[in-house]
Amino acid sequence: MKKIVLGVMLLIGIGSAQVSAQSISGGVKVEANMSNFLLSDMSGAKSKMGFGVSVGGFGKVDIVRNFALQPELLFHFQNSKMEQKNGKKRDFEYWGVEIPVYAVGQWYTGKGDRFYAGLGPYVGYGFNAKFDKPKQKLYKDDTLQHWDFGFKVMVGYEFTNKIQVNAGYKIGIINAVDKGNGKMRPEVVSLGIGYRF
Repeated sequence: MKKIVLGVMLLIGIGSAQVSAQSISGGVKVEANMSNFLLSDMSGAKSKMGFGVSVGGFGKVDIVRNFALQPELLFHFQNSKMEQKNGKKRDFEYWGVEIPVYAVGQWYTGKGDRFYAGLGPYVGYGFNAKFDKPKQKLYKDDTLQHWDFGFKVMVGYEFTNKIQVNAGYKIGIINAVDKGNGKMRPEVVSLGIGYRF
């Protein structure tokens, strides 16, 4: 009897492992982004969007057919322009990494293609941030803080060959300024392609 029970438990364990293995996948993605900052208490300063790029990978854990969790690891280069009240413009450059986790709704077509939309939080860390003319390293002089937190939304379409096209929007909810009275919250719009293995 013990052997039968152990045999059944072993079969159930193998079956569960196979189901789990089939419900977990991953892939790579690259995105073009446009970023700026939402500013307040900064004496008429304006932030204008500039172009950048993001590259990284993602995992996909299917909970049920129409719902999944999708964590990602993305490395960014972001660029924007800051215009001061006197009309002076400075380029802002940022290098960093972020980890978003999306709750994803997904809907399949008769052909096997998949439309998906997701929403979730992200945490980010900046490696380098600087202004030009004159050059100013914003982490070194404690003007900005390294950590960032906020929310992201995405929509996308995956073809039967597992190539994806996607668009996204993110907004930070904590102030990026580490000293001074001004407030800066990052805002990013992205468009990209990906491939799921």
